[in-house]
Amino acid sequence: MEPNVVLPLLSATLSFLFALLLLDQWLERRRTYQLIWSLGMAWFGISAGTELLGGVLGWSEPLYRAWYLFGAVFVAAWLGLGTMYLLGRTRFGYAAAGSVLLAGLFTVLSQVRQQYPDTGMLPYAAFAIALVGAVAITVETRRGSGRWARIAGALVIGGSIAAAPIVLLAPVQAPGYALDAAGIPVGSLMPGSVRLLTPLFNVTGGFALVLGALYSVAAAVRARRLDSRVPATILIALGGFVPSMTSGLTRFGITETFYLGELLGVLFLFAGFLVSIDVFHVIRVPFTRRVLYARHEAA
Repeated sequence: MEPNVVLPLLSATLSFLFALLLLDQWLERRRTYQLIWSLGMAWFGISAGTELLGGVLGWSEPLYRAWYLFGAVFVAAWLGLGTMYLLGRTRFGYAAAGSVLLAGLFTVLSQVRQQYPDTGMLPYAAFAIALVGAVAITVETRRGSGRWARIAGALVIGGSIAAAPIVLLAPVQAPGYALDAAGIPVGSLMPGSVRLLTPLFNVTGGFALVLGALYSVAAAVRARRLDSRVPATILIALGGFVPSMTSGLTRFGITETFYLGELLGVLFLFAGFLVSIDVFHVIRVPFTRRVLYARHEAA
């Protein structure tokens, strides 16, 4: 089997398994961040699934649009949002506000650099929304109300709802999908109004995911709690950084590591959550009471 089939197959399988475990944990503990992470990993699985189907059956326009929407737009933003909810009662809101503001700035800079036609005021409207959102998150963080994560949630969820018709209805030229010489999908066929969604969502989520992991490590070091949280958060940071880097390289025509970066990202994220005592105290067969693993705290 070719790497363009094997790697997406492994990424999709592991992503959906991870999503099920997170959903099962949410049903047991009802922590909002677990539900959001479950959705984020489901988006990851769908994106990798489109790559698998494209490698096996060939690409089509609907498959290409689904790949762009779930992979290039949704995944990083929703995983980052989960981290924001996990740290919603902390001062991490300042870093989250910075992530949102940077996303708006990167959207404008992308337009300045690429000069996409027919985008109108879209990049500047995106920056204005990001600026207002960042200010609101900063104010709520300063107040210590714990509500800043809800503002971030409104931005990501509202943005996702708005992005769906933009991606699914955007005009594209025949044959309706764009692949590089190695058969890996690239976003070059999408119009500028769609491509500007990528920095807006990915910078927000990617920075929040990585900075959230580093914030947790710093908090553990300050509190001198050098337990499993430290390696877990380091793995999570790697899980956010590696696929972001390999995905970013595709803009420069370097696509050879794209599928491998996705798989490594899922592996690092999965490993990080498995060793984190804050997320998995008990691992059960999903939606049953059969316990596969139970962590016993030291007395």
